[in-house]
Amino acid sequence: MIDPRTAALLIIDMQNGFIDHDSSLCVAGAEATVTACSKALACARRLGIPVFHVCREYASDGSDVESTRFETWLEGGKPVSKACAKADSLDFPEPLAPQDDDRVVVKPRFSAFFGTDVDQTLRSESIGTVVLIGTTTPNCIRSSCYDALSLDYNVVIIEDCTSSRSPEVQAANIEDMAHIGAQVIDLETFLAEGLASVRDVVGEHRAKIGTV
Repeated sequence: MIDPRTAALLIIDMQNGFIDHDSSLCVAGAEATVTACSKALACARRLGIPVFHVCREYASDGSDVESTRFETWLEGGKPVSKACAKADSLDFPEPLAPQDDDRVVVKPRFSAFFGTDVDQTLRSESIGTVVLIGTTTPNCIRSSCYDALSLDYNVVIIEDCTSSRSPEVQAANIEDMAHIGAQVIDLETFLAEGLASVRDVVGEHRAKIGTV
């Protein structure tokens, strides 16, 4: 069982530029998860779990866009940047808008931990578990998951609050993350139980090492 006070919810890249169907960076399954993500956010806030909105904001000249994504970004009207013709490309959908106590973190690459102060902030607040929701599962969720595991966090993924370009990609990546040690739950379980069914795998490991 995980004490909610020692966990954080990271909602990743749920911005209009990744959700709108007319955006060149749209993730096909993202829009369908907005309601589920909003329920997870509300539940986390009720439980006292800190919320981090981890997002992107590309430079208007594309200098910090991944090279493999640059042509799509440029030809698609520079989404998720101030240069985009759609003024709300950077914004969060209204149901997912940050509230007063939430934190907003801009990340320069896929992982929430790469080039940000997320790790330092979590450690300073004695947080040992991260709960991941958002998009896209094979990229930003997965890279954040693996980085968090490498940094010795318990990792929880709320499966139906994440999204991919196809159900097949979603299933394969969820399976891989579960196999490597992420604990996968669904929204119904999170709403009903919070983190009561989640193991403190890191704590168990440390306790066993102390008895060897």
